[in-house]
Amino acid sequence: MSDTATREKWERVAEWGRQLRRPESSARRSLLLVLKSALAATLSWLVSYELMNATSPAFAPFSAVLMVQVTVYQSVVQSLRYVGAVAAGVAVQAVLGLSAGPDLVTFALVALVALVISRWRVLGAQGSQVATAAFFAFATYTGVSDNIDQVKELGQIVLLVLIGSAVGVGVNVLIAPPLRYRSAEWGIRALAQEIHDLLDAMAPELGEGTPDADTTQGWRNRADRTDTLISQSREGLRTARESLRLNPRPWARRRRRTITFEAYDRTMEALVRMISQVAAITRSLDQQHQDEEQDQDQEREREQEREEESSPDRDYAPFLRAYATFLSSVVDFTEVLATLDEDHLRDQAGRLGEAADSLERCRGEVVRSTEERGLSLTDPTEPYGVLVVEATRLSEECRYTAQVLARSAENPPPSGSRTA
Repeated sequence: MSDTATREKWERVAEWGRQLRRPESSARRSLLLVLKSALAATLSWLVSYELMNATSPAFAPFSAVLMVQVTVYQSVVQSLRYVGAVAAGVAVQAVLGLSAGPDLVTFALVALVALVISRWRVLGAQGSQVATAAFFAFATYTGVSDNIDQVKELGQIVLLVLIGSAVGVGVNVLIAPPLRYRSAEWGIRALAQEIHDLLDAMAPELGEGTPDADTTQGWRNRADRTDTLISQSREGLRTARESLRLNPRPWARRRRRTITFEAYDRTMEALVRMISQVAAITRSLDQQHQDEEQDQDQEREREQEREEESSPDRDYAPFLRAYATFLSSVVDFTEVLATLDEDHLRDQAGRLGEAADSLERCRGEVVRSTEERGLSLTDPTEPYGVLVVEATRLSEECRYTAQVLARSAENPPPSGSRTA
């Protein structure tokens, strides 16, 4: 192995070590989840194999690992659903097996009934465990000839699942119960950063004049590829809310009194709308090139005359320079949101308010630019109308977001409120 490859390897190891030292890093969360799962599985095996001497002890550790969920709330909810699904599957086997015997027809009936029950919405994601438990129960049932022993073996499966689920939930609750309240902030930061980066790339290009077709097409494609990011951000907010529910950490109880998820929810949805507005801007800019190409193919001579009479440098480019300044002000606004931190929310809310004021002034300059040059805002073949409308909407969303976070900073949830 070369010196360069060796150095890169040790740099990756060092980076992983640095991530482990950060309390909320994904590397640290993953390592903690692995260790807790291993502990839950070991304790379950100890009970089922060493203490109970069960025939099928693996049911307990398997169940325990499944129950070490991302949040305490999910551990509790999923354990109840999982035990219910397993009990239903075993019950199906017990009723049909004991009445009809261990033959192929009985197995077909067990499979049919178990698969129907597995679609019950109450069981949620654990529905598939009904059929799994029924099949394992059938295999166990066929290996025992005495009816009493058969009933004991089936009952033992349910007991092992109960033990494993209880151990899994217990480990998750008692040992570093997951606290993901920062996930809400991360989701907002990610959306704000996406808007920031795209507009930061667009503003200089627009300031220099009319961007070419390849550039506007690239902006449009980038703006249209945000669905996954939006879904992840919303999931992060949901996880943040959920991680505080049933969480025994004293820190979690304090966070329930300080975090206002309603404000974060409104901020996130405002950012989602801003992404749609930025996408509309990129589509309008790109559509202008497509329209020009179609006109050029059909009436090239008239297009040349029109360019001579009304040069883009005289009409379109000055408007774009004013628009570039406006987009730069949106960049400044989203730069603050991209570092959102509850611990510094009061200061950041003030900066957002100032940025919103500056942004509104820049929007006014855009409107004045269209009025001074007599640009049509109603002509569907020109981009000015759409760009001005979306600038107004962006300005309103930024103002709304600044006000929401300012109210949250000034009026945190009271001690007894429920924000999780």
